[in-house]
Amino acid sequence: MTVRINPSILSADFVNMERDLGLLGSADFVHVDVMDNHFVPNLTFGLQMVERIQATSPVPLDVHLMITDVDKWAPYYAELGCASVTFHAEVTNDPVALARALRAQGAKAGLALKPQTPVDQYLSIVSEFDQVLVMTVEPGFGGQKFMHDTMPKLRLLAQEKAQRGLTVWLQVDGGISADTIGIAAEHGADTFVAGSAVFGAESVHQAIADLRQLATEHTHPHESR
Repeated sequence: MTVRINPSILSADFVNMERDLGLLGSADFVHVDVMDNHFVPNLTFGLQMVERIQATSPVPLDVHLMITDVDKWAPYYAELGCASVTFHAEVTNDPVALARALRAQGAKAGLALKPQTPVDQYLSIVSEFDQVLVMTVEPGFGGQKFMHDTMPKLRLLAQEKAQRGLTVWLQVDGGISADTIGIAAEHGADTFVAGSAVFGAESVHQAIADLRQLATEHTHPHESR
């Protein structure tokens, strides 16, 4: 199974964003958290900033929209050319329609679930998405502690993926470090967002390599790719 490491620039030095982005050439994607201070109690980037990040980033962008009016705004991020656009199930009127709109713009479409959001009602439509993001912390701020009780939800998604032979990526975001990435991988995650574990390390490149190795060691080779 392919392992993807997507460092979160929420943990980067915003004053030296270009410098920090330049350190991420060995990553698979750069994870960009867009927050509107409504859906979550924090405010980060908007379209203009994401456009500049994309122009500077050495790898494609994995944009995570933590905003309320996602049906309106998500397609704009796809239009920018962002490789992947993930929106929250809790705030979209029609997740399938929005996913199809994003794909029509050439972006991968992702569905995100907050820790308390049940996955059951979404299992039947998993095939409509390129990625499902299981939040392993409450969205809004970096540096939070990994929530182990989100793992059964991830396992359900992994079982659905395997049973149906799907290619959907299963992403985890929140508290991912050398201590927790193996746990998430064992439960079926293949795409990992890490912030402080990458940017807080002495060597960003080595931190990415170490996380990738740990995740690979804990994945199950028999699971569908």
